[in-house]
Amino acid sequence: MTDKPSVLFVCVHNAGRSQMAAGFLRALGGDGVEVRSAGSAPADQINPVAVEAMAELGIDITAEQPKVLTTDAVQASDVVITMGCGDACPIFPGKRYEDWELQDPAGQGIEAVRPIRDEIRGRIVALLEDLGVVAAAVPN
Repeated sequence: MTDKPSVLFVCVHNAGRSQMAAGFLRALGGDGVEVRSAGSAPADQINPVAVEAMAELGIDITAEQPKVLTTDAVQASDVVITMGCGDACPIFPGKRYEDWELQDPAGQGIEAVRPIRDEIRGRIVALLEDLGVVAAAVPN
């Protein structure tokens, strides 16, 4: 890894789970980590319920847009975290890969998305600790 670790979050639509994870990592990791997110089949827009769930914790992801997964993004990242993208995620030797099994928030209401959001937050805090990056205050 470089001085500043880079993390890529990948899910199918890059509209919910990966966007929430990227939002948490940006908020909690600050300048200590580089953050990317992408999807194997990106949606047209971010899931509005994911935006609402993050806003409840003071994290604004409204400006984000789903992005297509590229080989360059994977190559430029130290850690690649997949969330249900299956075999669509390219594998490169020497990269650290993790697969986070998380429920898909697509089509779910806010009551169902909050526990997914909270599980992602916990995993981000653990990831930051593992990467040696001091986390900012964790929103509740």
